[in-house]
Amino acid sequence: MLGFILAFMFSSCTKEGPMGPGGADGADGTDGTDGVDGQVTCLVCHSGTNMEAKQGQFWMSAHAVGAIAVDYAGGRQSCAQCHSHEGFVQFATLGEVLGDISNPSAWECNTCHGLHETFEGQDYALRLYAPVNPVFDNTLTMDLGGNSNLCANCHQSRRAEPGYGMTVAPTDSFEITSSHYGPHHGAQGNVVAGMGFAEIPGSVAYPEQGSSKHLTQASCVGCHMAEFTDEEGGHSFIPSVAACNECHDADLDDYNYGGVQTEVHEMLVELRDQLLALGVIEGDDEHGYHPVNSRDYPDGGVFPTVQVQAFFNWVGLEEDRSLGVHNPKYVKALLRNSIEAMEAELNALAAN
Repeated sequence: MLGFILAFMFSSCTKEGPMGPGGADGADGTDGTDGVDGQVTCLVCHSGTNMEAKQGQFWMSAHAVGAIAVDYAGGRQSCAQCHSHEGFVQFATLGEVLGDISNPSAWECNTCHGLHETFEGQDYALRLYAPVNPVFDNTLTMDLGGNSNLCANCHQSRRAEPGYGMTVAPTDSFEITSSHYGPHHGAQGNVVAGMGFAEIPGSVAYPEQGSSKHLTQASCVGCHMAEFTDEEGGHSFIPSVAACNECHDADLDDYNYGGVQTEVHEMLVELRDQLLALGVIEGDDEHGYHPVNSRDYPDGGVFPTVQVQAFFNWVGLEEDRSLGVHNPKYVKALLRNSIEAMEAELNALAAN
């Protein structure tokens, strides 16, 4: 007992000495994985300056024109998915337009852009970018490549050509029932992909679908949304001559590379004049041209199917508005073979 008390008293009275020198630093730990940049990545697109520039470019675009988007078609359920902001957002989100749009408006930024998915640099928050099943035959796939597929949802023919899926005989006939008959205005997706027009047999072979160099080596986005310069490209969607020159190693001041546009324009005029002579269309340059149809002409509107096929090709390629640039080989084959077929139709008419 005495020993315990003495030990306790001794330990209680002993003071701790000064701290010794510090030891050497230990080895550094392994660096952690870098996180994804936050606000800096967002500001690449969402800075005030960049957003104002994009909006300024967009106001140059035909897509911003309310008359194109809204007039006549913007509120109609069957048209609204491409002719109004509200309709396209419904279609992209729900897969359909639920009904007529009571107060349709023109396209705007978030018509095409929705929510980001990955928040990485190439995630432009596009509402649609998957390959498209075209309306004229939804068993097919039209793939314009990544972001360009957004365009193909609207820029397609919608209607099938009159002889689609059948062998057209010389005695076959087709009734045009409306002045609006033909591929939907602006079937650029079909032209680029090389599908959906009337491939009338003739002296010029048709290229393989999807083989156009403006699809395999370029894109809608690459040509129409190249770096904005000289009031072209960017979000104006006006095709960039600078992009043409860069790809073709050329020094053009227009889109007539290799004289393609000149050649196609001449063929379009030749085919139009043949259709006028056959009575398939009526009109003039001032008032436009329309198909003779059974609704407006009670005794007309029925023609040999091959003549209606030629009309389908003519009006669709006229309204493509690239004068062959989108797919030169396909467009030239369609027009040349249509012209040859209409020459034979005119000769047969003269012989009778």
